[in-house]
Amino acid sequence: MATQKYGFRGLRATASAGMGLAAGAAVALALQWPALHALRARIEHLEEAAQSQRRTNFAYQQRLHWELLSKAMDDPELAQVLDAYDGTVSPRKQRQFLFANAVYTNALCYYRMGNMTREEFFGFARSMLQNPLFREYWYATRPHRATLVDTSDEAGLGRMVDDLLVQLEDADVDEWWVVGDPPVE
Repeated sequence: MATQKYGFRGLRATASAGMGLAAGAAVALALQWPALHALRARIEHLEEAAQSQRRTNFAYQQRLHWELLSKAMDDPELAQVLDAYDGTVSPRKQRQFLFANAVYTNALCYYRMGNMTREEFFGFARSMLQNPLFREYWYATRPHRATLVDTSDEAGLGRMVDDLLVQLEDADVDEWWVVGDPPVE
């Protein structure tokens, strides 16, 4: 009987110690909650700032791209640096291709920034492919797009435009604006 009393007291002491430990942990957590909340808010702020900086860097890079293309379009000697066609296009045609690249890259940038949906990009491409010079540019740059990483936005949109071009060429309708199935978001 004395053993049973002792066992019960030991169990009660262990339970009391456990309750005290749990209460202490709860108090410690309650005291640290404001610090954890502040830390979480700071991390969210830093993530937003990093995203904002990425958007700013992206816009700056797009502006630099335009400036470089503009210089090449204005100066045939600079355009030679960007001649990726093995000298098979005239300087005039190359300037047109550079401008087509600038127009396409601008739409690509709009899409990446979220200012244009995939469906709107599809509509842009469908209208641009009505222009024979843009189609010629698109064909001439097919090897360039083949070097893109398959999982990139640019590669995916390029494949979408490639497919659309095939559909437009195979279509027997004069109403080009109904050719192709716009992608769903």
